[in-house]
Amino acid sequence: GALRVSQDPGEVQVTVGDEVALGCQVLVAEPWNLLRLEWVKEPGHGVLCAARLRPATPGPPDPCPPRLHLAWHPPRATLSLHQAQGDDAGRYLCRVTLEI
Repeated sequence: GALRVSQDPGEVQVTVGDEVALGCQVLVAEPWNLLRLEWVKEPGHGVLCAARLRPATPGPPDPCPPRLHLAWHPPRATLSLHQAQGDDAGRYLCRVTLEI
């Protein structure tokens, strides 16, 4: 129970050329100093972008490849995909780890 992560929307249908925003809400029961947030594309594509985040500080310089943008507005992280292409189809997972 110390860490709860939820994604919204749970599922989205996108056509080529669309803009997409995927949200990740991070709720932590106790004070924290640093967490690692990763967006992963499944199956088999691994980590798309990852960042170390602090509770009250906007995210670091964008750690994502072109066409992807990660924004951090505590307690919410948003992954934006610009100009979707056919190979962008798949499942995207927000993975969060509290660092100590």
